[in-house]
Amino acid sequence: MKKIAARPRAVPMPSAVIPSPSWALLGIEPLRAAMEYASCRLMDRSGYPPGDGHPVIVFPGLAADAQSIAPLVGFCHGLGYAARDWGRGLNTGPIGDIDRWLDALAADVEALVADMPAPVSLIGWSLGGIYAREVAKRIALPVRQVITIGTPITGEAAQTNVSLLYRWVNGALPVLDEDFKARLIAAPQVPTTSIYSRSDGVVAWQACLQPEDHPMIENVEVDGSHCGLVWNPAVLKVIADRLSNSPGAWRPYDRNADAPAALTAPAMN
Repeated sequence: MKKIAARPRAVPMPSAVIPSPSWALLGIEPLRAAMEYASCRLMDRSGYPPGDGHPVIVFPGLAADAQSIAPLVGFCHGLGYAARDWGRGLNTGPIGDIDRWLDALAADVEALVADMPAPVSLIGWSLGGIYAREVAKRIALPVRQVITIGTPITGEAAQTNVSLLYRWVNGALPVLDEDFKARLIAAPQVPTTSIYSRSDGVVAWQACLQPEDHPMIENVEVDGSHCGLVWNPAVLKVIADRLSNSPGAWRPYDRNADAPAALTAPAMN
């Protein structure tokens, strides 16, 4: 198989001493998210590449549900993809043994797309991005790509401002050993895009940066709040571009090019 001719720009490895975002950034999250939602409702949705009908599953963030990600699901559906949410309602975080919980989630996703012949794209917001990455590693059906939005791939609670919220909806913080954290950081062996914002008030942006485990990994920066990333027009633009990549013709995202030439990549099974 051939490898693509270019690699994403190198980024530093996430550090264990990355602090959580400032309280000032966290405090203005609701206002910024509301402004992003208004921008989403008013945005011009013409000119995006049309979808090819392949299935897209969207995973919500912690304490979010289908309604929270409905603008993103609707956007993907409007482009022409068979988009839907994860089907589990409110995301309260993994319960019990995390590996078994993720295995069950992968089985649920397989059931959602079992009757669709095309490989599935998995999109996850915040904690939902961890689900998307892990499901891609476990699912028996072909995965076309993974896109995460404001997702802390390091698995370190200290690099986020969600500890109290997690305790409220789940009852306790998850206990992750070092081996599991190392597995979280390892990207699935499919094209994987991490969308992050340096002004994220919930998740430290550095914790969203992926190391280059393989040639089809990229980190794409946008400007936005954490809570509003899922309906941020800049994020939707990146997602529309990423979903339009044909299997076997993945190319890094280029915000300065309307239709960059495709690079040769291994075919996705």
